[in-house]
Amino acid sequence: MNLNLDPVQLTQTLVRINTINAGNTPGDESDCTRYLAQLLEPYGFHCTLTELTPGRASLIARIGDSDKGLPLAFTGHVDVVPLGDAPWTQAPFGGDIVDGKLYGRGSSDMKGGVAAFVCAAIACSPQLAGTAGVTLIITAGEETGCEGAFHMAEQPGLLQPAGALLVAEPSYNNPLVGHKGALWLKAKATGITAHGSMPQHGDNAVYKIAKAALALQAFTFDYPPHPQMGSPTLNVGLIKGGLNVNSVPDAAELTIDIRSVAGQSHAQIQETLQTLLGNDIKLEIMIDLPPVYTPPESPWVQRVMALGGTTQTPGTVTYFTDAAALLAPLGNPPTLILGPGETHLAHQTDEYCEVAKIEKACELYQRMILDWCQP
Repeated sequence: MNLNLDPVQLTQTLVRINTINAGNTPGDESDCTRYLAQLLEPYGFHCTLTELTPGRASLIARIGDSDKGLPLAFTGHVDVVPLGDAPWTQAPFGGDIVDGKLYGRGSSDMKGGVAAFVCAAIACSPQLAGTAGVTLIITAGEETGCEGAFHMAEQPGLLQPAGALLVAEPSYNNPLVGHKGALWLKAKATGITAHGSMPQHGDNAVYKIAKAALALQAFTFDYPPHPQMGSPTLNVGLIKGGLNVNSVPDAAELTIDIRSVAGQSHAQIQETLQTLLGNDIKLEIMIDLPPVYTPPESPWVQRVMALGGTTQTPGTVTYFTDAAALLAPLGNPPTLILGPGETHLAHQTDEYCEVAKIEKACELYQRMILDWCQP
């Protein structure tokens, strides 16, 4: 068997599989995950596919001996966001390489990272027998709130503890020690409908939601900035209400996007906002993803930095990852985000990933695996 699979070619194969996840029209991630399972099994990986919904399978692939210690875990997702309205100059599912750049939806976010750690694990597989080994967690449904990862986490015994977790999300191959949390809330107001010419007989829900929007605009978090993550943020992203111009609206709502920092309690944030908005507003949770953070001085973080020849203090990012859902069932291991993708190109038209970065990621992942799994 060929142990030296080309991570660039595997990235092209994965990009050519359309796994657009648009919420109402979710992608068929099973085409990717079943292909990867079939690729991994001949090299000694025990593969388990679990369906979020029919045709949307996530994959866990394990190799090694659990009696020898906790494995090193890698995670990545294979669903991608829609293409957008702007025309692409390269085929979005072509996986074509032009001037050292591999183009296609998902090339950076994050099929390049998945391909790199799959090829790295295969290359190391003959040396992993009798060691703590490796666990690969490849998910469906990340782009719409880590649905696949949460589905896996909810199944008792499916996810086993790990000693460390590497999230291969786009980071230009620079190590990152965490990301902000995401608390998305829907604020609802109700009223009483009436004819628009007789508003005194109604109770206008739009006025209530408008007052809520202004209160949220003036809201400030009573929480100190985090040394790596900075300050928490709040944004009102959507507001709607009413049926027509000549009726008093009896329902209105808005959405709130909160990005929290390590140490903040989402329950406390929601309680504070409920007090601020009062009884006219009902808050409902849409997404609740905790922050992820490992101190830069963590021994494993320092070890990975040494393996990669990195000396600068690692930072954090504002986007969320599947680590928010996976950490608890994995035993809350130290976590790093490190992947070949171009962070600024995630979700963009003409998304690409540099070929050299995919190759470099695969080499670094191999060093990490062999370092972790020393006899």
